[in-house]
Amino acid sequence: MPAGHGLRSRTRDLFSRPFRKKGYIPLSTYLKTYKTGEYVDIKVNGAIHKGMPHKFYHGRTGRVWNITKRAIGVEVNKQVGNRIIKKRIHVRVEHVQPSRCTEEFRNRKLRNDKLKAEAKAKGAVISTKRQPEGPKPGFMVEGAQLETVTPIPYDVVNDLKGGY
Repeated sequence: MPAGHGLRSRTRDLFSRPFRKKGYIPLSTYLKTYKTGEYVDIKVNGAIHKGMPHKFYHGRTGRVWNITKRAIGVEVNKQVGNRIIKKRIHVRVEHVQPSRCTEEFRNRKLRNDKLKAEAKAKGAVISTKRQPEGPKPGFMVEGAQLETVTPIPYDVVNDLKGGY
């Protein structure tokens, strides 16, 4: 028989619950508050079939654009041919979790503000721009001696005498 091409085809491992994470869904999943404009990761929970997004969106990150009673509207980029389309889908809260994609940016912003405040107190001007690493500094190897290696000449005549 040919392979099926249904909505949940080839999702046996994709939607399965992780090791020791089976069973009831913790209450904290339902108590999380989401705000418009926040980034969320779509991670399908195979135990809940209602409000489950298509397998394409599993593992994608999007922005919240709408909030309903039990679901969240997420805007996700999808590449179709040579263009990227913004897709708006509604996903139940069980299949969504807050994203950590902006965490590093927020931490850097706080750190930069702190550095700027310290510099202003001292009366100095600093740059908080990130700089590329650049080349590694050179060094000299101590105690090494040069050794000249020359190849052994290959003798064709003597090699053929031993022959087959």
